[in-house]
Amino acid sequence: MRTIQDATDRLRMHHYPTTTADLLAACGDVEIEYSDGSETLAEVFGRLDAETYETHEEATAALYSAVSAGAIGRKFYSDRDPFSPGADVRTQRSL
Repeated sequence: MRTIQDATDRLRMHHYPTTTADLLAACGDVEIEYSDGSETLAEVFGRLDAETYETHEEATAALYSAVSAGAIGRKFYSDRDPFSPGADVRTQRSL
């Protein structure tokens, strides 16, 4: 299984600065597998405008900004949501 970390490691090995076209020629076939499917770097970067990436960090930020919904665990989930109305949060409870 290729994770998104595997893909960022592959981006790190590329020579920078680089263009989107050069990056995809070298790494576009790298497939990222998610629990609900997979996609290639060519598909991910295909959602973005053509760019020149000066560093690995810029390319990685672009990757993370363009992955599909398959990369998201539970959509709209946050453990930082406010408490439910009527919940008494002042009372400590022992688990």
